[in-house]
Amino acid sequence: MERLRVEFTTEPFDLDEAPAHAVVAREVIQSAELDAVDVGPFGNTAEGGADAVLTAVDALLRKSLEAGATRVSLQVNVIGEGDK
Repeated sequence: MERLRVEFTTEPFDLDEAPAHAVVAREVIQSAELDAVDVGPFGNTAEGGADAVLTAVDALLRKSLEAGATRVSLQVNVIGEGDK
C-alpha cells in the first residue's frame, strides 16, 4: 500500500489565537490513524497509509469548512520509505 504525506493550512489566519477551523483541522489530523503528525501555527504535515490519509483529508476538508474556513490549501505527495 502506498504511503502519502499531506501538508495543509486553513484560512483566514488569526495571529492572536487559533481560529475554530484551525483547531478542528488539527483535531481531525491528530485523532486520525496516521503514523506521523506535525502541527504548527503556519502549516501542518501528516503521513500514513493512503487510505488513512485520504480519509483524514476528507474529514479535514468537511469539518474545517463547516467551522468557518474560507480556504484550505493542501498538498498530497506519494512518499517512499526513504522520504521519511
